[in-house]
Amino acid sequence: MFILQQEMTKEELCSLIGEYFDDMIKGVVDIDKEILAVNAELHADIEAMLIEQGSKQENLWGINLYPEMENEDDFLEFDSLINIRPSQGNKSHGIENADICEKVRNVVMRWVR
Repeated sequence: MFILQQEMTKEELCSLIGEYFDDMIKGVVDIDKEILAVNAELHADIEAMLIEQGSKQENLWGINLYPEMENEDDFLEFDSLINIRPSQGNKSHGIENADICEKVRNVVMRWVR
């Protein structure tokens, strides 16, 4: 589990596949700090690490990355139990707010090429 310090290619992300899952990598985006952390069995583990390093929970959104997929819609999945936040208007494990989805997508695309 680590915070990306430099851009990664999808090919470099592929090298992480298999450590926890056969086809994907879990990640958490801090939409305020514009950072991406990846590679844990649970989104909650990454969330906890980011909170310990100063992130605020309300800015953290869980995603799944499928680096072997070419299409961006197949590469990035907005799905995590940490996303269930009725107090923020998000009642499912998807991200229901289009603006937040766009922020998450922009952060991911900034770090992953």
